[in-house]
Amino acid sequence: MTKNQPFLRIALIIIFLAHAVPGIFNNGINDFGNQYLNGAGFKPFGLALAWAIKMSHVAFVFSLISNKYLKLSSAITIIVLIVGIFMIHLKEGWFVVGGGRNGVEFNFLLICCIMSILHQQGHLTFKRQAQINNTN
Repeated sequence: MTKNQPFLRIALIIIFLAHAVPGIFNNGINDFGNQYLNGAGFKPFGLALAWAIKMSHVAFVFSLISNKYLKLSSAITIIVLIVGIFMIHLKEGWFVVGGGRNGVEFNFLLICCIMSILHQQGHLTFKRQAQINNTN
């Protein structure tokens, strides 16, 4: 693992492993694909899509550890999180707990954490900052 933001990387690794791995062994991924995704209009691809989503989470974890393919795995993960916001979380509101349940805020935080790592790695730069650095 690289030296850049190790605590944030470790937190993301734990979160994404905890979200993906149990479903492999407790039939959660199959249920998500067969019941939710197929019911949401992805039939007959729901099961394959569910496995692709969860395996993308695992790939993202390995990418965080090895610092390889980070840009690609981050982009895929962010897309999955955004789609999850629109398909599942948005109708529940903002809050995960407290003022609501199952809301958007956790996915929003995960996206910001991933973007923070990408920015630290130099994959996300802002044009104005790049111009300032070039003139110095």
